[in-house]
Amino acid sequence: MITIIKQIWVLPHRTPPAGVIMTNSMSFRSWVTIITLILLALVVYFGRHEIVRAFHLLGHVNPWILALIIPVQLLSYYATGGMIFSYLRSKGNLKGTSHWAITRMALELNFVNHIIPSGGAAGFSYLGWVLSRFGVSAGRATMAQIVRFTIGFGSFIVLLLVAVASLAYDHHVSRAVIIITSSLTAAALLLFALSIYIIGNHRRLDKFSTWLTRSVNKVISFFTRGRKKDTLKKATIEPFFVQLHDDFNQIRADKRILIKPFIWGLVMNICDVALLSVAFMSLGFWVNPATLFVAFGVSGAASIFSVTPGGAGLYEAIMIAFLASAGVHPAEAIAGTLLARVCLLLGTIVFGYIFYQMTIVKYGKRPTNS
Repeated sequence: MITIIKQIWVLPHRTPPAGVIMTNSMSFRSWVTIITLILLALVVYFGRHEIVRAFHLLGHVNPWILALIIPVQLLSYYATGGMIFSYLRSKGNLKGTSHWAITRMALELNFVNHIIPSGGAAGFSYLGWVLSRFGVSAGRATMAQIVRFTIGFGSFIVLLLVAVASLAYDHHVSRAVIIITSSLTAAALLLFALSIYIIGNHRRLDKFSTWLTRSVNKVISFFTRGRKKDTLKKATIEPFFVQLHDDFNQIRADKRILIKPFIWGLVMNICDVALLSVAFMSLGFWVNPATLFVAFGVSGAASIFSVTPGGAGLYEAIMIAFLASAGVHPAEAIAGTLLARVCLLLGTIVFGYIFYQMTIVKYGKRPTNS
């Protein structure tokens, strides 16, 4: 729901927020990050010999295999754009927009999420702002991104369950993998059920919008020390929720709308895990895809709470720890994870920044904080 609140907050504005909220006290995410960094420092100290070996392994990278990261990463962004593109096309939007333009938006979205540590909320608002330049309403843009998140995570869970089932069949699955897989699945189903419960009923949605308006205004008033009391108006967000409710009812009436986004979600998740596989294979190591699927999911979920750009530090620490606990040699886990992350971040930041600046120049002001 945090991402929806971020999207609503930018409705009265014509430029997207950067997703940064200044507070006078440390947040939960700040404490999580500090504790993680302390634990990471301890891991680095006690595992310093393995880290040295990992850096030696990086000197044996096969550049031809590593180069496969580029086309796989492009296909991943193409699939991410396809999830949004196919849904909006089915609603009559973006008829004259090429798939490449949506792929570029997906790259910009990922760039913003990596640069601004907001748990995905900054990119959520940014993409809504860009889509508004193509005539997509705020409510529909939000629904498109909800579809991207839910279908993307749903397709990931499907692939994860298949991978774990194959490991269980071969008796190579650990209790930790089963527990983590079950937790991720339960969290996804709970969030999905809660969203449907609220969005699927007009009365509940109206009550939620009333509660949301009051809560957001109280938070803003608290952090501004009473200088801004009624920043968010219910009359402003009502059309947003009406559009959201209507789109949901149309999806419920014709579930075939979600078939193409689901297929693109499968492609996206396969590509994301394939990127990790390519990095490890370039070092001469093979890691079971099922293990990588779980490590990818756990690291991504944990990085939401990080205040560092792109979850840097926390993401790598969780992934390395999980891979090591799953039987991957610590030095190999460190080398493969760092190699994959550096390559992916470089591609995202370099190309994402270029396209991001081109969009800002084309459509006006640079996004500002709110």
